[in-house]
Amino acid sequence: MPGLYLLALLVSFAGMLTLDARYRLALWAAPVPSGLAILLGTVFFVAWDATCIAAGVFVRGGSPLLLGVELFPHMPVEEPVFLAFLCHLALVTHAAALRRAQRRRAARRTSDGEAR
Repeated sequence: MPGLYLLALLVSFAGMLTLDARYRLALWAAPVPSGLAILLGTVFFVAWDATCIAAGVFVRGGSPLLLGVELFPHMPVEEPVFLAFLCHLALVTHAAALRRAQRRRAARRTSDGEAR
């Protein structure tokens, strides 16, 4: 079924955006820096892919799940969507890990203060 992969990416992206908005982790905590990081990361990885395509390292597979539209040879339209999702996922994961570490440190300080 053509387009199923793109649909799965968009649904996953929507879920990640929902988690980000709910817990104010990346885009909702710092929209400009997060948006720039996603944009620059996506551009970097698209350039990386283009370089690897030109070198013959990456080739487009023949999946029936792809839409069938290519931005340029061997670069399906789904690739930049995936890369943007990947960059956002990395930001959200990093922000969540930092928040968890801060809470653990705060809990440790609180429990150390109660023990004295």
